[in-house]
Amino acid sequence: MNKFLSFLSLLIIVSCAQPTDPWIIGFEKPAQNPILSADSSYTFLDPLTNSNVAWQKADVFNPAAINRNDTIFMFFRAEDNPKAYLGGRTSRIGLAWSTNGLDFTKHESPVLYPDSTANLQWDYPGGCEDPRVVKRADGKYIMTYTAWNQDVARLSVASSDDLYNWKKEGPALEKALSGKFLNTWSKSGSIVCERIGDELVAVKINDKYWMYFGERGVNLAWSDDLLDWTPLENERGELAIVMNTRPNMFDSFLTEPGPPALLTEKGILLIYNGKNDEGEIADPSIPKGTYCGGQALFDLSDPSKFISRMDSPFICPSLPHEVTGQYAAGTTFLEALVPFKDKWYMYYGTADSFVGVAVADQ
Repeated sequence: MNKFLSFLSLLIIVSCAQPTDPWIIGFEKPAQNPILSADSSYTFLDPLTNSNVAWQKADVFNPAAINRNDTIFMFFRAEDNPKAYLGGRTSRIGLAWSTNGLDFTKHESPVLYPDSTANLQWDYPGGCEDPRVVKRADGKYIMTYTAWNQDVARLSVASSDDLYNWKKEGPALEKALSGKFLNTWSKSGSIVCERIGDELVAVKINDKYWMYFGERGVNLAWSDDLLDWTPLENERGELAIVMNTRPNMFDSFLTEPGPPALLTEKGILLIYNGKNDEGEIADPSIPKGTYCGGQALFDLSDPSKFISRMDSPFICPSLPHEVTGQYAAGTTFLEALVPFKDKWYMYYGTADSFVGVAVADQ
């Protein structure tokens, strides 16, 4: 864990009075924002309709990212039909790469999308949404994403050896507990990792992999292989909540996990997305419905044991493209944190329409 010292010195200030309180510092939004936007010139042959589709015509947002061979590979969510209602478009996951962290070249076709396999029942017509990507110790890459059939959102898993070709492994909770939670709404899988060099690699705690997920309160699951996940239950047999929403705070409506959770000397650092309520329990200092970023710490030896979290967000919508688009209340929706060339790059979706970035020195 000493490989995290430089990360901690940047991201966490430890006070004498509250030694476990995390506080993020140093991130700035560069002038080159947004860094990725929709482009109707990109088309591919949709295997379901056998027709050419402008798969990123409407919006691009909510990206994952990793560093491989001094190149950042970004996996972004793209939507096709700008005339469809919020949540009614088909999402596909595209790939782009950059050697400087800001200027990206897009791959012509999406790398994960609804097709004619058995997973069609989970991911059509809504598509494949909101990826996070980590590396397994054997070199395989694991993606968590939301399969959306416009009925139930299901946290799902895909794997790849080369970042271009992905195999859908199915819903993350499909096999656990005889399928008890297969049809339960689930999203946003943040797998616990450690930093090895400039890569984030999934790490076992107590001989198991761990993943934070969920929306209305943070849930937790474990796995032996990163493919099939067993969620923790409470005494009533429901999904256990390890960190809840808070009235009158920036996370009063949602606490949704962000980038892969990170093992640090002080605990497991979970960067998460808090959504402000739209009613009486909203934080009055932030516009109602706004998504801002927070962070929380969990115990190193027990990922279910919550320690502390920030009272105020460390990032909120502040730029024009972060408060305009198909989600006008504003979002800085965090899904990617990458160590790259002596800096940290945090990529996020803005207003469900663009990709933004914030940068900090290590």
